Amino acid sequence: MKLVITSQGNDLSSKVDPRFGRAAHFVLYDTSDDSFQVLSNGENIKASHRVGVQAVETIAALKPDIVVSGNFGPKASEALVAAGIETAVYTSGTIQDVIELVKNDGLEPFKNTK
Repeated sequence: MKLVITSQGNDLSSKVDPRFGRAAHFVLYDTSDDSFQVLSNGENIKASHRVGVQAVETIAALKPDIVVSGNFGPKASEALVAAGIETAVYTSGTIQDVIELVKNDGLEPFKNTK
């Protein structure tokens, strides 16, 4: 399973970023081989509008199964649903905590409907 997690830092011990569109980084993690990649979200942090939708465009290209963040705005949520990507909210803890929850089926995704 491939997941994207919003992150305040650039490693697995970093805290989950409570923001989606203005998250500092996105961590792409693949549970099949425990590989990960950290992507900067620097362009969106300073943007004045459409940050959530722009973040979805970036993330959709990565083809994740699920995106985890502390919060999703309504436009970003709609764009993720349209892209067929599940979402889950996780508001505290680290990237590693999210990974462990996913591996142990302890993170419940929202049921996205069109």
